[in-house]
Formats: sequence, structure tokens, C-alpha cells
Amino acid sequence: MRLTRKRLASALVAAYCLFSLYAAYSVFFGNRRSRRGAAGSPRGPKDGTAIGKGRRGSRGELSSLTNEEWNPWEPDDQIKQFDLQHRYETIPQLFKKKPPEIENIDLKVQIWGKAAIGLYLWQHIFEGLLEPADVTAQWREGNLRAGRTYFRFITGPTLLPGYFSVVDNVVLVLNGREDTKISFATQWLLYTKTLVEARKLQHVAVVLLGNEQCNNKWIYPYLKKNGGFVELLFVIYDNPWINEEDVFQWPLGVATYRNFPVVEPSWSLLHDERPFLCNFLGTIYKNSSRETLMDILKHDKNNKLCWIATREEWKPEETDESLKNYQDALLQSDLTLCPVGVNTECYRIYEACSYGSIPVVEDVMTPGSCGNASTSPRTPLQLLKAMGAPFIFIKDWKQLPAILEKEKNMSLQEKVERRKTLLAWYQHFKAQLKLKFIKILERSFLMSDKKV
Repeated sequence: MRLTRKRLASALVAAYCLFSLYAAYSVFFGNRRSRRGAAGSPRGPKDGTAIGKGRRGSRGELSSLTNEEWNPWEPDDQIKQFDLQHRYETIPQLFKKKPPEIENIDLKVQIWGKAAIGLYLWQHIFEGLLEPADVTAQWREGNLRAGRTYFRFITGPTLLPGYFSVVDNVVLVLNGREDTKISFATQWLLYTKTLVEARKLQHVAVVLLGNEQCNNKWIYPYLKKNGGFVELLFVIYDNPWINEEDVFQWPLGVATYRNFPVVEPSWSLLHDERPFLCNFLGTIYKNSSRETLMDILKHDKNNKLCWIATREEWKPEETDESLKNYQDALLQSDLTLCPVGVNTECYRIYEACSYGSIPVVEDVMTPGSCGNASTSPRTPLQLLKAMGAPFIFIKDWKQLPAILEKEKNMSLQEKVERRKTLLAWYQHFKAQLKLKFIKILERSFLMSDKKV
């Protein structure tokens, strides 16, 4: 009996040893083979279909939209080309990623950033972060809570219809500046319409980079008051549609499409002596007030006291060197000259504010349908004026020599105080816009739900 027990114990020990050896072999050698196999096979589906659940859409639908370059301005400024399958292989985790569950939230809003102005909304006004930080990433997203609302911002070239999960409430950021952009924006509106009709979306708002001459009739049928589904429209430039009920003015902001950064105030930004009275880096258009401006600067020899760099043709490209030069000009100048272009409102105004350089704004109406200064005293730039922008507004560049002469006699302390005023105003301006934006969404979306 004792011998039988010993044999049984020996057999169990032997079996255990064999099992241990097999397990060790599987861990150290079996996994190695499986890793080799995984490395050699594509991570995405071979037929190019979407990754994950709830991302419907045909390949034909994809091809019609992936040709749209991310730069919302110039079709010649292409993103790096690579096949669609590779796009999804490089970002599967981002598509699968779900925002964290948040308690005590009345409203969840998704912001689809399909124009670069969305970055100004998210990073500059909402002060939200984006992951990944790389501006060339194909998919970027961020989350934050503000008031009673939880926001999720998503953007990038791989933000495509049917390839991401949606929530009930959406803010769609679009570019409607020219025909090619309007065509792309229309595709997104039609896609959004199908979601509304399928009751997968309840509420829709649009932030629109409108046409510089305010020719935005193409979006009119999509507004809810005209039988469409867009409940709220935030539009850039002094559009006559603005009524503070369902159409609101929104600022142009900085040129995020050229990677203009979020500038944090610093001691040197406020207190350092600036070597230049003023700056102007930009395009000189034939027979424009910009030619007059250059002539006045040269006549009074003030061009030698200002940072001036001009060109005859506008170029969309921005190099690291040209961006640094432009930022240096803003940082080292007390004033930034802002002559009108196609529209009075320009990126330069907001970029100067970021660096504490006082905008000297040519306060005249440009041709188009953006408003009438005789019937609307605050036009143009009525949003900035209504919020008390501490700028220098002029009607004629002939006023500039007197302004620069006064500037020469100002003490550093006076200039420091003026910079503090400008930077404080700009922070307040963005904070107020954020609050207004959130209140409008909450009032419209939540009240609509109560009525139902």
C-alpha cells in the first residue's frame, strides 16, 4: 500500500514537471512565433472597412471625402498622401477610445472640427487640450466639462462620416469661404441630416467660417427656421443675419491653419522694452489702402522704426522660420498695423492681442454684403467693438504719423500698463465667448428637450 502511494506521488510530480516545462516553452517560444505573425499581418481589415463597432459607411462614401485636404484654405497645400488602410492601421486605439463617464451632466456635446477655426474654439477659447499634441496627427481629440455640459472635440483628416460613434448633440465646425469648401461642408451637412432623420442626433449647431463678403446663402435652407435641422449658427464676419436668437457672430481668431500657438502671458511679454514702434508683415495688393500705408510710412521715414516685410502675392505656406519671424515681429513691436484685406476682420488683430501688441485697425467697410456702417454704427467689427476692444481705430492711414509721433513720446511704464490692459481684455473676451457659447447651447438644446 505504501509502495502504491509512493508511485502515485512520483507520477503526480512527474506530471507537474512536464506541465511546467510545456508552459515555459509556450511562454518563451510560442508567444515569440505569434508576435512574429502579428508583426507581419495588417492590423486593420484587408477590405478597407472600418475598425470597431458603429462605424458604418461604404468605401465609395470614404473616397468621396478623403480627398479633402486638412488645410481648409488652399487645395494645393496637400496633406501627406498614404492609403486609407494605413490611416486606420495607425490610429485604431483612437477610434476605439471612449470618453470617460461623467456624473451630474445635463448635456453631452460632440464638436466635429472639420475646419481649422475649430482649433481656435477648442484650444484658445475653451483652453482645451488635444491628444496627440502633434499638429500633423490624422486624428486628434479632447474632452472637458464646462458648466452643465460635457464636451468632446474630435478633428483631423480621418474624422470621416460613419467612422466614429456619435452622441445626441453635435456642433459642426465648417469652412464656407469658397466653392470647394462649400461643397465639402455640404457633404457633412447632408450626412448630419441623415443622422437627424434616423433619430441618432437630436440637436445640431454649426460654427461657420463664412464668406469674406458674407455670401452665405448656401447654408440658409439648412437652418431650422427655414425648414432645416440646424438650430444654431455661429458665423464669422459681420453677417446681416445675426439676430442673437439663432444666429450669432463668432470671432475669426488666430490662424490656426498656420499653427499659430496659444501664447501664455509672461514677464518679458509685459515688461520688456520693444525695439520697434510698429510692424506689418503681409501682402500688398494693387490699388489697395495697403499701398497707401506703405507710401505714408516711407514718406515720414517711419518704416525704419517699424518691422516691415511685404510681398506682392499672398502665400498660404508657413515655414518654421517665417512663423518665428512673424511672432518675433509681434513680440518686439508696440503696435501692429492691421489694414483691411478682403474683409476688415483679419487674423492679425487676434494674433497681435496674443502678444500684447496694440492693433491699429483700419475701421472701414469692405465691399460685399456684410453690413452697412451708416445703419449699424458698430459695423464693421461689431463683435469686437461691442466688447470694448482697446484698439486704435482709424478711418484713414493719414492719421498714422500722428499716432506714431505720440508713440515715440510714451514712457515704458505707460506702454506696460497698456499691454496689461490689452492682454487682460483679450483673456476676458475669450472667457466671455466661452460662457456665451455654452449658455446658448444649454438654453437651446435643453429647453427643446423639455418641450418634447
